[in-house]
Amino acid sequence: MHCKQRGVTMFGLLIVAILVVVAAVGAMKIGPAYIEYFSAKKAAVAIVASGEVRNATVADIRKAFDRRAGIDNVNVVHGSDLEITKEGGEVVISFAYPKKIPLFGNVSLLIEFAGSSSQN
Repeated sequence: MHCKQRGVTMFGLLIVAILVVVAAVGAMKIGPAYIEYFSAKKAAVAIVASGEVRNATVADIRKAFDRRAGIDNVNVVHGSDLEITKEGGEVVISFAYPKKIPLFGNVSLLIEFAGSSSQN
């Protein structure tokens, strides 16, 4: 009787392992950039939701963002980088910045983040 063997070859296992390692390393390098973006967005939304901006000047809003960013350890966006507008009687805090992430050798990934306190 002749039996067929089933399973993964050593070469196939090696290819899958390399792909998993490359994906994990990429996620570990890209993950902190997204965490910092979401922290900056959370700070902007929290300032608007807290009601601090009702009778505040633009300078007051920038200072409030800097205080919250200091607590959340946000270093890529500062109060001076914010665009503060009013839409429909509501204050909207927006920001945008590029983040260059070196991957390996001379290969880098450029991500352009843009966030806003509006719920749209």
